[in-house]
Amino acid sequence: MSRIEGNTAGVRKVALASLEKIYDMAVPAGQMLSAALAETLAGLTEELGREIAVYINRRGQIVKVALGDNSTVSLPEAAGRRSDRRLSGLRCIHTHPRGDSQLSGLDLSSLKDMRFDVMAALGVAEGRVAQVSFGFISGVSGDDYEVQTVGPLALETFSEIDLPYLTAQIDRALEAKTRTIRLEEGERAVLVGLERAGSWDVAESLKELAQLAETAGAEVAGASWQKRDRPDAAFFIGRGKVQEVAQKRQETGANLVIFDDELSPAQQRNLEQALGTKVVDRTALILDIFAQRARTHEGKLQVELAQLKYSLPRLTGMGLVLSRLGGGIGTRGPGETKLEVDRRRIRSRIADIEQEIGQIRKHRDLHRERRLASHTPGIALVGYTNAGKSTLLNTLAAADVLAEDKLFATLDPTTRKVVLPGGQEVLVTDTVGFIQKLPHPLVAAFRATLEEVVEADLLLHVLDVSHPLYQAQSDAVFRVLGELGAADKPVITVFNKVDRLDNPNILERLLRQPDSVAVSALKQTGINELLELIRAFVRRRTVDMELVIPYNDSGVLARLHEIGAVNTTEYGEAGTRVTVSLPPERARQFDQYKAGE
Repeated sequence: MSRIEGNTAGVRKVALASLEKIYDMAVPAGQMLSAALAETLAGLTEELGREIAVYINRRGQIVKVALGDNSTVSLPEAAGRRSDRRLSGLRCIHTHPRGDSQLSGLDLSSLKDMRFDVMAALGVAEGRVAQVSFGFISGVSGDDYEVQTVGPLALETFSEIDLPYLTAQIDRALEAKTRTIRLEEGERAVLVGLERAGSWDVAESLKELAQLAETAGAEVAGASWQKRDRPDAAFFIGRGKVQEVAQKRQETGANLVIFDDELSPAQQRNLEQALGTKVVDRTALILDIFAQRARTHEGKLQVELAQLKYSLPRLTGMGLVLSRLGGGIGTRGPGETKLEVDRRRIRSRIADIEQEIGQIRKHRDLHRERRLASHTPGIALVGYTNAGKSTLLNTLAAADVLAEDKLFATLDPTTRKVVLPGGQEVLVTDTVGFIQKLPHPLVAAFRATLEEVVEADLLLHVLDVSHPLYQAQSDAVFRVLGELGAADKPVITVFNKVDRLDNPNILERLLRQPDSVAVSALKQTGINELLELIRAFVRRRTVDMELVIPYNDSGVLARLHEIGAVNTTEYGEAGTRVTVSLPPERARQFDQYKAGE
């Protein structure tokens, strides 16, 4: 087996044998680079047209040889010193085939990540070393290493630099101030997306993914996407793009890569091995946000159930994640300690949670039966996440439901009583926001909560009209409603955040849609029009009557409470005067008691 690491595809055996002979060479102790090694590296670089990297320890031994392409070389891991307070004891010397020795951002980030004694680049032209540039760690600033670069220099000047003195000075500086490394706090993420025909605009989708990452507590360090007809079976993206993402991750110092779609267990495992860091997908990211936001016992159970169902097929492929279990995106929440147990115990836990949620559902059904018995109309707020549903509920009911300008600020459903013009009462429920590519495990786990949508008499579909993709967001909402079996429910479309619109013509066009209203929940404009629309809907479903029930017909009053909503009650000489809202098919039974007849 070849001892040459990196990209050896297409390289002849003779050339590989020449590269392997580099291991037999040595550099005099204390010297940066020998003329013989420099000449060998330059000759092979010219012959192959590729970058070559060597690691040299402080005894002058060659411990690694790696081959790249014409513009970069992937640096292998090496067994250097582990302490963050000292250099690794290795120097990296690599070649640039185009003659320019300037160190790239990737070179400097590798210098810091691997704590090389020195990172040097040999500019090779016409088979010889034309110039040399090198960099070294010069100190510590905050939680990052400071770097100093020198060059370009002549090869002879570089070879005469006193290496032992330089490394001793750096080690002393590092020991004087221990570098603070952020592990889970302050995760830095690189985002990766795929552009496919018929899907969301990839730039907008990645912008939303960035919001999700920031909501979860990560700092977005960069983004990358690729146009493909279909995902790669092994890596989701192409192998060349994987290498590009690895370089971006290294350059930005990111310790997390987030994909904008759900990955298969095999894809996640392959990507973690290729990128050398933790990889999470959109599903895991949303689950992490839900884990942070769950407050009620039911909410925590539902999050744990979704986490377990998501992690079950991935138990054999979560090496990097499980090795750091207990911190960071994708590993938080009530279910985090369950991820490393065997499949049998996870299945048993899933069964227990589903049984407990079933009991909670029975209690919820009892509450729903009481509401149906009282004939109070139920209304559910639905819409894309961060469309303003909680703010609207606060405005309608003068409530204090948590409302933040963040994705998934609301997780647990909240119901409040709202009084319509004329005194009719309705119950309005705020539900969890929908999102494009909403994970199926999440829809299944939260089905008990989302039953509020299925059982509601009316849906208020809240749309953020200031968002450039509000129509695509609307489509995503109706897709989820279809999954829940609630797509044929009566809907009032509430165009929210109209205060952010600059063009009034857009609003005029939107309001041509039947049963729609424009509001600003924050500025409390258009609320009266919305209440009138809701009232009109309720009135279409009921008949309002004013009745006088003689005292000797008290059983009639009891029947009214059973089949309708008694709004007001007054006691007079002729009997009990009530105003009621009744189903149209039952109203005729009480014609004889109409007031004035």
